[in-house]
Parts: sequence; C-alpha cells; structure tokens
Amino acid sequence: MSNITTLPGAGSLSASQNRVLRNTFILLAISMVPTVAGAALGLAIGFRGFGAWWLNLLGLLAIAFGFGYAIERTKNSGAGVAVLLAFTFVMGFWLSMLLGRVFELKNGATLVMYAFGGTATIFAGMAAIASTIKRSLTGLGKFLWIGFLVGLVAAIGGIVFALPALMITVSILFVGLFSAWIVYDLNQIITGGETNYISATLSIYINLFNIFSNLLSLLGITGDSD
Repeated sequence: MSNITTLPGAGSLSASQNRVLRNTFILLAISMVPTVAGAALGLAIGFRGFGAWWLNLLGLLAIAFGFGYAIERTKNSGAGVAVLLAFTFVMGFWLSMLLGRVFELKNGATLVMYAFGGTATIFAGMAAIASTIKRSLTGLGKFLWIGFLVGLVAAIGGIVFALPALMITVSILFVGLFSAWIVYDLNQIITGGETNYISATLSIYINLFNIFSNLLSLLGITGDSD
C-alpha cells in the first residue's frame, strides 16, 4: 500500500476533473459507433487477418502503437478526436476476425450479446469501485504493465505449444487485469492525474476492447464445446 498516496481534498471533484470525466464518457460512447461500423465492414468482406498468428500479432501491435503515438501528438486539438475515432474503426475491423469465428457457431449471436453484457457489467462495477477510492493509484500502473507482459508471453506460449488450458487461463487473467486497469484509469481522472479526455478515452477504450474480446474468446470456446 506504500505506492498509494492520499490526496488532500480528494473527497470532491473539481470542475476541471468533472469536465474531463464527462467528456471521456461522451467520447467513449461515440467511439462505439465507428467500432461497430468497422466490425460490420470486416464481417461483410470476410476479413480473416494476414495468415500466420504472429503476423496478426505484429499487425495489431503496430496499429495500437502507431495510433497511440498519433493520438498523443494530436490530443490537444480537434484532430485528436478524429484520430481516436479512426483508431476505433480499425479496431472494430480487426475484431471482426474473432466475431466471424463466433458467429459461425450455432449460438454465436447469443454469445456476442453475453460478451457485450458482461463487458458493460464489468465497466459499471469498476466505475463504481473507482468512485469510492479517494487516493491516487499511480503506483499500481507498473504492476499492471508487468501483469500484461507476463500474460502476453503466456498467450504466445499457449499458441505456439497449442495449450488450450493455458489460453483459457490467460483470457481469464486478461479480463481481471483490464478490469483493474479501468479502475486505475478512472482513478487517474478522479484524482487529477489525467487531465486530457482524449488520452483518457483511449486508455479506457483499450481496456474495454480487451475485456470484450477475451470474454468472447472464453464464450466461444465454451460454445464450440457444446
């Protein structure tokens, strides 16, 4: 707990913190529109990635870091919103690979709705938790990154060595990890550590994207075994 410090006057949000929080939620809601549009386009054309799993992984990392850099460079202007929405469109398009596989299952549409509902429930729960924490969780960030890197290595190992049990474990780990990251990111806004709503939206969007995709993967495995 030594990494968590109490902030004076953290019991109530300032006008600027309220504004960042409000704008973040509004932009987050808007970002769902291009995400759905991108996913619909990917499904319509039957996008299945670029072949080998490692090519898809490199492609996803390139998209994430490339757009992340561009968003950070433009976050203080209206262009930042446009770049963020372009990013969410591309991520929706990328998500269509997973959606396509799940929709091929006999109960695929139901599984997608379950994953969506689970993601929304987790977000609401983590937001409620974040609202009760009146201390900065800045020190938690490095542990979340360590957990992510460990999970990424484990996921690659599960793919390379064809270990379904490990992949299921990693998906569960990632759902928990990115749920904790939502609390962390909202806490950064609430305690004044994050003052840019575009950056905040990017972080929370990535968390939700990963929670949804991992829940969908878990449900897809279960549905496929029925």
